[in-house]
Amino acid sequence: MSGGVPGRSSRARRILRGPRPEAVPAVVGRAAALVGVLDIAAGVFPRFRHSRMHALAEVLPGSFGPFAAALSLSAGVLLLLLAHGLKRRKRRAWRAAVALLPAGAVAQFAYRHSVVGVLIAVALLVPLLRHRDQFAALPDPRSRWRALANFVLMSAGSLALGLVIVSVHPHRTIGDPSLADRLTHVIYGLAGFEGPVDYQGNTSWTVAFSLGALGWITAVTTIYLAFRPEHPAARLTEDDEVKLRALLEKHGRRDSLGHFALRRDKAVVFSPSGKAAVTYRVVSGVMLASGDPIGDVEAWPGAIERFMDEARAHSWTPAVMGCSETGGEVWTRETGLDALELGDEAVVDVADFSLAGRAMRNVRQMVKRIERAGYETRVRRIRDVGEAELERIRLAAEDWRGTDTERGFSMALGRIGDPADGDCLIATAHKQDDAQGEYGDLKAILHFVPWGEDGVSLDLMRRDRSADPGMNELLIVAALQAAPRLGITRVSLNFAMFRSALARGEKIGAGPVLRAWRGLLVFLSRWFQIESLYKFNAKFQPRWEPRFVVYRASADLPRIGFAAMQAEGFVNLAVPLPRFLRRRRPTAQRACAHAVTERDVRAA
Repeated sequence: MSGGVPGRSSRARRILRGPRPEAVPAVVGRAAALVGVLDIAAGVFPRFRHSRMHALAEVLPGSFGPFAAALSLSAGVLLLLLAHGLKRRKRRAWRAAVALLPAGAVAQFAYRHSVVGVLIAVALLVPLLRHRDQFAALPDPRSRWRALANFVLMSAGSLALGLVIVSVHPHRTIGDPSLADRLTHVIYGLAGFEGPVDYQGNTSWTVAFSLGALGWITAVTTIYLAFRPEHPAARLTEDDEVKLRALLEKHGRRDSLGHFALRRDKAVVFSPSGKAAVTYRVVSGVMLASGDPIGDVEAWPGAIERFMDEARAHSWTPAVMGCSETGGEVWTRETGLDALELGDEAVVDVADFSLAGRAMRNVRQMVKRIERAGYETRVRRIRDVGEAELERIRLAAEDWRGTDTERGFSMALGRIGDPADGDCLIATAHKQDDAQGEYGDLKAILHFVPWGEDGVSLDLMRRDRSADPGMNELLIVAALQAAPRLGITRVSLNFAMFRSALARGEKIGAGPVLRAWRGLLVFLSRWFQIESLYKFNAKFQPRWEPRFVVYRASADLPRIGFAAMQAEGFVNLAVPLPRFLRRRRPTAQRACAHAVTERDVRAA
């Protein structure tokens, strides 16, 4: 490994390993979920809450019994909601659970007269109080959208549980109400009104109180999420960006993904010396870093330590997407995390590139055919493009994106034409005899970010859907041929996931396991472009540089994968507005603030 990172003592490595799964919070979280289910069952199902003294509770004056049933139900639902926060050692979840457990115990004893139910609640309360120092994690970044999500999910859950509550009293129900009547009764009950279903005795009060409790929980939790102080996800400040650019100027040649650290929707932690930094984004409780740390390799351990400290403070799951082999070695050695090969990056050395030879025949023929069709190319630095043309390129890149969701995180910059990104490279394809379109003769765009002083890394690829096939090949060849004039000696193209498995699985002698794995990847390529990315990259005869994912435990990999797909834009939990309802930003604003984050053929 280059750079000579100083070693660490075993004690230091143990300190830096960060938020390992804690036994007590994990057990407490599962126990809270179990107690929540028991409390819900106690408040809902008549047979479950039956006891020798239940008949006495039924004849108590007023609505004491139904109120206790509603309290048990409410405590159970809230404990279920808090279980995940307890597993993640969240302080606020601990405080709420400590308050809810006695309430649930009181309800269990008051309505069911169950000593066992009380003992179960106490058995959970004791470790909560004894190990309270382990529940110190800070809150996650949050936004008002969580209030809407809570309202939708809680409303759906309340409707389902409400139908159960209405239907579990068949011997006390008057008549035979239809499903529509029961659903109407649930909706009315959630809002605090009396519905069309009638019951004998005190059961109507029990049902009404229980439905009212569900509606109350839905309303209160939604209002709390909507009006609580907002803690938005961190963003790069101007000062952070200045520091990162200074580090990239000195050490940017090391990693082709370094410039993507300047995405403004990432946060950053610096080493104590300020000579290294790690950028990240928090998605679904996963703290995602991308690429290698920025800066001097000697200072990487300090930045990694700060990263792990931040993950520990918030109980986030640490992960690194797409680091190099050197980066993976440092991460695993300094933190005790594990690394898994994720795929390979295609890097073309400009001096070795040529269209001559049999291996390049398909690319050569395609490029010549497109050139004969009247297309021409231009390869320039962003600072050499006029503002009017640059604005046209921005608008075209947005309209040609092909999806409603912007894509990209680890290998996308998120903008085109920012004044601070003058060293970025842009390759455009034009057809002069077809200049009547919305964007004139512009037909395709490739955008590259700097990779040190003598390299560039592919950011995005966009083309007019009506243009001839092969625009991407044309522009890549044009960029490689113009590279010597621009002082560029190496070009990083696309990232191919599981490239080695695809390559080895198609060779003679591949075993049944490898062939089956390749077959699965080919099948998944129908949706995730796994095989097509590999074959597209291979056209240009690149050298392959492995990239790794760094993770804490194998059990975290599904969660990390889902968070990475959210960050890259392949999974979007928000419901976007239809295109015709979206307002187009003014031209001047788009010139400064537009983010183009998809990297169609770089991240799968």
